[in-house]
Amino acid sequence: MKKLSYIFVGLTLSTILLGSCENKKPKDGRTDTYSSGAMTFAADESFSPVIEEERELFEFTYPKAKVTPNYTNESEAINLLLKGKVFMAITSRDFTKEERENLKERKQFPQSIKIAYDGLALVQNSSNTDSCISVDNIKKIFSGKITKWNEIYPHSKLGEITVVFDNPNSSAVHYVEDSILGGHAIQNKNVAAVNKTADVIRYVEKNKGAIGIIGSNWLNDKRDSTNLTFKKGIRPMAVSSLPIANVANSWKPFQYYFYNASYPLVRTLYILLNDAHIGLPTGFSNFIISQDKGQKIMLKAGLLPAYGNLTVRQVQISNEK
Repeated sequence: MKKLSYIFVGLTLSTILLGSCENKKPKDGRTDTYSSGAMTFAADESFSPVIEEERELFEFTYPKAKVTPNYTNESEAINLLLKGKVFMAITSRDFTKEERENLKERKQFPQSIKIAYDGLALVQNSSNTDSCISVDNIKKIFSGKITKWNEIYPHSKLGEITVVFDNPNSSAVHYVEDSILGGHAIQNKNVAAVNKTADVIRYVEKNKGAIGIIGSNWLNDKRDSTNLTFKKGIRPMAVSSLPIANVANSWKPFQYYFYNASYPLVRTLYILLNDAHIGLPTGFSNFIISQDKGQKIMLKAGLLPAYGNLTVRQVQISNEK
């Protein structure tokens, strides 16, 4: 009999409201309300799986609302918000001090709302047997000090390491440069940027020597309600905060390891809001963070919700052969 121990994260939610819904005559020409009308929002493309679920359920709940996503890179999403092209953006960073002050000087109403915590996942071809890596080696790969697999794993015959991002201006690139490289640019010459996260996954599936950088919400098999399995052609590397990684000190991007801070590559997801009208962007934002359905979607997608009382329980599963 083989016993497997899994830890599950559950969620109990409370209500948090960003603003009140009042029937006032709009001064800005907008006709959308808290739960009706039409609006477009921008989001980093890497968050699209979970945001699509939020959007679909929101429109089902409020049939008079039409919420249209513009999935782009993080830089463009924020630029659209700052230029007033959209009133809501979903990103992996807060407003900078300068961005917030600029909007306030223009008599705007910037707000940032945490919605969940996501793991930045390093994925490799499922045939690659070297599955543990340290943050120190990750930093050396991005800085160009390590370029071949055998510089980390002496037995490896895979040759050069190819690092693949979804987009040169994506949230994943910003996280690597800001949080891993301490504000420095990526120096490794063997880095490729494709168009979308799905392209990163396809690239890694076809190239044994590649490491793909994606958000953890892309990993989970939607048929698995426990979020403990991953897409079959790729698998995430286990990451260690210690200088030398091994199976005992390395962790994969599971929710519980975000929760207890074992997984070192965790980022915060934000809604950046500039909605003085307190209309549909505010309503959609409140749906994501305040209603039971919104944060449960985050939980089911493999992210750690930002709001609610988390319940952690350990389950023993026995397999008899």
